[in-house]
Amino acid sequence: MSDLTQVPTTVSNIGTVMFSVADMDAAIAFYTERLGFELRADVAFGEGGAHRWVEVAPPGSVARIAFVPPGDQPGGSAIGVETHDIVGEHARLAALGLEVGPPPTDAMPGAPRLFPVADPDGNHVWIVELPPTDD
Repeated sequence: MSDLTQVPTTVSNIGTVMFSVADMDAAIAFYTERLGFELRADVAFGEGGAHRWVEVAPPGSVARIAFVPPGDQPGGSAIGVETHDIVGEHARLAALGLEVGPPPTDAMPGAPRLFPVADPDGNHVWIVELPPTDD
């Protein structure tokens, strides 16, 4: 067993489940107007704000549903887990030889830093950086 397997995870929470939706606005309307969820985020990101990061959740819930356009989630289902140390967690998982996405950067203003890890069945666990806390 390598020393790397002894390094504890920095992941602290299941934060988001990612649903593929054809129409962001229709999905927002369904979840907020019909189910009574709160709109937690609707942020443009990418070049020229071409993409949107949208999250909804039941009132008081820590976990959120994030909407992704069809085709943006290859390989099956996805879930987002959260960490305060995105760089450290990327390094830890890459050192273990897991199939991880590129190192997180600030290339998408308006969106959190994140990277995917593929499981053996092609599902993706997205490691998402939590915002800094005011301690």
